[in-house]
Amino acid sequence: MTGQLVRHEEAGGVATITLDSPQNRNALSAGLLRELDEALTWALGEPGVRVIVLTGAGPVFCAGADLKEPKAAQVTTAFPDILSLIWESPKPVVCRLNGTARAGGLGLVAACDFAVAPETASFAFTEVRLGVAPAMIAVTCLRRLDPRAAAEYFLTGEVFTARRAAEIGLLTRAVPDEDLDAIVAHYTGMLLRGGPEALAITKRLVREVPAMPVEEGLRRMAALSAERFTSEEGQEGIRAFMEKRPPTWVPGDAS
Repeated sequence: MTGQLVRHEEAGGVATITLDSPQNRNALSAGLLRELDEALTWALGEPGVRVIVLTGAGPVFCAGADLKEPKAAQVTTAFPDILSLIWESPKPVVCRLNGTARAGGLGLVAACDFAVAPETASFAFTEVRLGVAPAMIAVTCLRRLDPRAAAEYFLTGEVFTARRAAEIGLLTRAVPDEDLDAIVAHYTGMLLRGGPEALAITKRLVREVPAMPVEEGLRRMAALSAERFTSEEGQEGIRAFMEKRPPTWVPGDAS
């Protein structure tokens, strides 16, 4: 399906959502955020979608807020909902950065479970140089970034490379430009092999378990482990392993 500013399509269990406003470097306008919300809501509600890929059209993934946007208040209201949809998504979200990202665009990157960018891409938290602050995106970015690096780049607004972005936790990987699609396909293919319920639960574990006291964590995780082994999905996975076949949730072309 094609919208004015955001496109979405599905193939083989993977929904690809594309920011399609290259004329302003996919800036976060009220219109783009509205269409992005609609596309994400569609992907989350579509039973056939197992994995979501977020990408952009043109040479820039996202330039951040649209500074020419006359409806700035609407952008401020809508953007937290978008970040929450991605962060809380029970379906894994892979960010395929087609190029450079700045400011608010990095909030989208950090909200995704995986983020892969070409080595030629660059990044910057430019807010302080405009006299504003990276307030909303701090919620997702500070959960990914090394604290020293966050202070360095939030406070200076300095441009940094994709390799550096991977070193400090903003990216999963920085890859040669010609390898971008193959690496994204590698991740989506691997994710399609995981049980949908198991993936949703494991996403929460990654975020929540580190904050638990050890004794509480062990107790709760032991109960969860037992529940998963006896669940319908867990039983199907075990049967498939024993019978040397793909589980029923794996699409035919991913097995």
